[in-house]
Amino acid sequence: MVQGSLSSRAFLRRWRWGVACLACLGGASGVRAAEDDGAAAGDGTTIEVRGHVDPEGLLPPQTVPKAVSAIGTAFIEKQAPTLNAFQLVNLLPGANVSSTDPYGLSSTSSLTLRGLGQDEIGVLMEGAPQNDIGYYYAYPAQFADAENISRVDLSQGSVDIDSPVVNGAGGLLSLHLDDPHQRFGVLVDGSLGSYNERRAFVRVDTGEIGSTGLRAFVSYSNNRADNWRGAGYDHRQHVDAKIEKEWGAGNHASIAFSWNEAKTSTYPAPSLADWQTYGRSYNYDATYTAGNTNYWRLYRSPFRNEYVSAPVHLVLSDRLTFDTTAYLQFGYGNSPYGTQLTTDGNTLGTEVLTQPVALPGAVDGTATVLGNFTGQQFRVGDVAKLTYRAGLHALTLGGWIDYGTDHDVESFTPIDGAGNPVDVWGHAGQAIRTADGRLLAELDERTTTVVKGFFLADRVALSSRFTLEAGFKGVSVLHNGINYLPGPQSGVHFASFAALPRLSLQYRFNERHQIFANVTTHFRAPDEYTLYNTYYGGELSQQGTTALKNEYSIAEEIGYRYAGPSLSGAVTAFHYNFRNRQLATIVDVDGALINTTLNAGHQTSYGVDAEIDWRPFEGVSFYASGEYLHARLGDDLPVGGDLLPTAGKHAVSAPDWQFGLGGTYDDKRVFGSFALKWVDRQYSSFMNDESIPGYATLDLSVGVHLAGLIDKNRTDLRLNVVNVTNPHVLSGVQQIVTNALDTVGRGGTVIAGTSPTYYIGSGRAFVVTLARQF
Repeated sequence: MVQGSLSSRAFLRRWRWGVACLACLGGASGVRAAEDDGAAAGDGTTIEVRGHVDPEGLLPPQTVPKAVSAIGTAFIEKQAPTLNAFQLVNLLPGANVSSTDPYGLSSTSSLTLRGLGQDEIGVLMEGAPQNDIGYYYAYPAQFADAENISRVDLSQGSVDIDSPVVNGAGGLLSLHLDDPHQRFGVLVDGSLGSYNERRAFVRVDTGEIGSTGLRAFVSYSNNRADNWRGAGYDHRQHVDAKIEKEWGAGNHASIAFSWNEAKTSTYPAPSLADWQTYGRSYNYDATYTAGNTNYWRLYRSPFRNEYVSAPVHLVLSDRLTFDTTAYLQFGYGNSPYGTQLTTDGNTLGTEVLTQPVALPGAVDGTATVLGNFTGQQFRVGDVAKLTYRAGLHALTLGGWIDYGTDHDVESFTPIDGAGNPVDVWGHAGQAIRTADGRLLAELDERTTTVVKGFFLADRVALSSRFTLEAGFKGVSVLHNGINYLPGPQSGVHFASFAALPRLSLQYRFNERHQIFANVTTHFRAPDEYTLYNTYYGGELSQQGTTALKNEYSIAEEIGYRYAGPSLSGAVTAFHYNFRNRQLATIVDVDGALINTTLNAGHQTSYGVDAEIDWRPFEGVSFYASGEYLHARLGDDLPVGGDLLPTAGKHAVSAPDWQFGLGGTYDDKRVFGSFALKWVDRQYSSFMNDESIPGYATLDLSVGVHLAGLIDKNRTDLRLNVVNVTNPHVLSGVQQIVTNALDTVGRGGTVIAGTSPTYYIGSGRAFVVTLARQF
């Protein structure tokens, strides 16, 4: 954190050049107009105090009665254009991002907020949910291109009452697309970088279409980069579009669309022993030899997704408004792996196959094949609300309906003699069959999920400065599923209901100072994978259950904000109490990385988030953030008929301390920025018998505005350096475990330990981008 006094003009002049030179090392920012603030002196004269708004949009003013941090266009457009939404918010308080590649293309990454994982974090884009309907994860590499995002809001502790999410205990990440521009225009970006990074982006804005009042934009990007470690490459194609119309006094409607198709590499996650032995060389094999299941082409994940959102705001009268957001999603993808099959001795569920299976390329009855874990999802829904203002009150009444299907299959596909999969997508038409024509699968389940919700809230303006808001939300979640594998389980059914009251207040002393406090409740329904049996070798290997209870949490926040002419800041103290704490992890089942959930019982967390932005003069900004987190387990964990002594232990993936520091400079010709983030130690087991040390990352950028040198059109040339210090670190926990070492339980039995696995932090990358507006 950088602090100082501006009382001396001589002091300011001496330091201005030093600060400018330092900040020039680092993404660019747009320059906004200075903020004027007039104050009356005691003698009646008016003294004008000139200030400077944040040129990077890292601490925009907030008025909601809860903790919210945000980044705006001026910050986003100056970062490396390849970064995904998780990487963009890394500097904000409480955000712990584990990136495995510098370009944000790989799906093997993670975000936690206040120690809560990404399956606990709701993600919205244009008001529509982006989380996986089956396991609640969100995949940032599939989101909109950075050039089309106008703002990202990060609510660290709660979601809005009308947010259509069922996993918001960890907070809410909201992406807002840029509105179509008023005039016709074309934006073209081209980037080249380390590891053969090549990216092209083009966006076309129509301006107003005739006299219809409609405006639209459509964009396309194509991104390709080699793996920064090991063999392989990533390829992503993406389309964003939005059409919008405004009419009357405040009415507006839009339709937003995103399409994403990518084939990305999975980076192997080492155990601590693997990391100490191999370091960054822990990779998949670059060449194929007969029988090799570790060949890199067997671990490339293809995904195709479409997202549609249609928010509408109608002003029905001077007191009544109506809002609705309808949404639609389609998705299909494969998370493959290498494995071997034999022609004899196979099973389907609990059925032992008596006839041999035909395996192309089998040698002595054994063939190397591609193991598929495919998921096909469909989701449609709508959230709508009426808001009525009468006197001191603003009453909101709304409802939410969501219907989705998810079909997950673990099948097998042949590969050729060079190790190339016949079909990397894992479609059933190319998959291996049993002798009687059935699909040979280790998992085949289809789940229908129906979510229904209603909410009611009243916001009362007790005075011009003091507001009170009370609300209630009820949400029911219904899972109906079919297990297609032969065995004791066929249909599954799970239903739950959560009652979610909330209360908040806010007091504004004046335009500069405000305080707020809130009490909110949240839940996370058990994900669908906990319902199903899994089988191995014809035997039941994991019993599906409908006995799991909803995770339920009560959270409290109290905070203070200051928004001054040259200094802004916010500090929030928070406290959580969890029942049936559900922790997402990944387990290795015969080579397939399968999502699963552990119930950690009670957990208590409390801490402080803080952020500050200092703007000593126009074009220069310093930003600092920090978090202290105390997260502890409240119960011993039942394992194998005994109790693991975990009460009082640190929660996993919950660092005690985090700090961020950023700085920007822009004199309308030269610009620069830096972003430094430090994360404390993270435990990977409930017993706290294994952890990874703290680490720091540093990103720099420098650039030049070329407008006026060539012509008047906006033209920017910039260099971004991601992870400039190239730290060799483990950046986060991929697979958490109960205990890493053999441990004696409360009942005296020895509970065997298993090894957690980790994300390897990405290496250094240079990216040069030329952006041109026509």
